[in-house]
Amino acid sequence: MMQPRPQKIAAWWHFAVFLGIMVGIALMGFHAQQAGPANASAAPAGQLIGHSQAIRNYLIDILGDCGLLYWCVAGVQWHRSSNLGQALETLSRGRWLTWKSLGRDLAIALPFWVIWEATAFGVHWLLALGGPDTARSTTSMLPQSWLEVLLWILVSLVAGVTEELQTRGYLQQQLYALSGSVVFAVLAQGLVFGVGHSYQGWRQVFVISVLGVLYGVLAAWRKNLRANIIAHAWSDIWEGWLRMPVFP
Repeated sequence: MMQPRPQKIAAWWHFAVFLGIMVGIALMGFHAQQAGPANASAAPAGQLIGHSQAIRNYLIDILGDCGLLYWCVAGVQWHRSSNLGQALETLSRGRWLTWKSLGRDLAIALPFWVIWEATAFGVHWLLALGGPDTARSTTSMLPQSWLEVLLWILVSLVAGVTEELQTRGYLQQQLYALSGSVVFAVLAQGLVFGVGHSYQGWRQVFVISVLGVLYGVLAAWRKNLRANIIAHAWSDIWEGWLRMPVFP
């Protein structure tokens, strides 16, 4: 017996605007890689920006993530005449109701993160066989002072929530409703997720697309984003800061 095609969670015009925003973000990112910093003297050689701009970029990231999430939530509210809580529930497909459910999701997120890290390492290794990466690096954006570390943790927590609700919550559900194929939805949202990080260069787009597919598989399996949010926030904290003092 064929399963009925899932219903869209927002109007198609709203979805088209969302995709347009993502295209704009991607184009700006690729332009930044090609053109370099506006003030070249402020950025070390090979870097996308100078470290003096790090805090400004953290704040821009937080505002940008929250703004795009607002667009997703508003689209659900308009389409379903729902309140804020109901719209967030539609995107997340479930919240923690007990400590037991939180513990279960932590137990799922930890081994998933290990697989995520191994996949990232493997894809980076394979791409390195083709020669050195010529993209401008974003390492100067990573935190150095304790204020920057605290802000980075905040950026990571915000990204863990907002990017999962945007991409695996809104985008993946809309693509599933559009195509009727969960496989297509998982693969396509991963590609959009990767291209949204175009400011890091083509190789990172490929790596992040693969990792985005992993997040999509987890969301499709769990049918909620709880473990995704934990794994995403933790991976950003680890990659951007904690790995450096642990493995100097």
